[in-house]
Amino acid sequence: MIQMSIPLIPADDGVLLIPADHVTGLLRSLAADWLESEHTGEMRGDEQTVRDLAGVLTELADQIDVECIGFTSAAPRP
Repeated sequence: MIQMSIPLIPADDGVLLIPADHVTGLLRSLAADWLESEHTGEMRGDEQTVRDLAGVLTELADQIDVECIGFTSAAPRP
């Protein structure tokens, strides 16, 4: 079972934000935890479904990383 501490950053409007690298790390850790649980027999259910869901989480993390890289690359430098 994964345990993570994720920092919350308050925005000016009071909304709480989570750093993108922590979000992607959480998604990848969750996917890896599911796969590990599936391999050890701790997780009950269809093995293919577990692998597919873990793949979706990993792809989502990759997509977030790509979008963040694109955003920071397009941002003007001081």
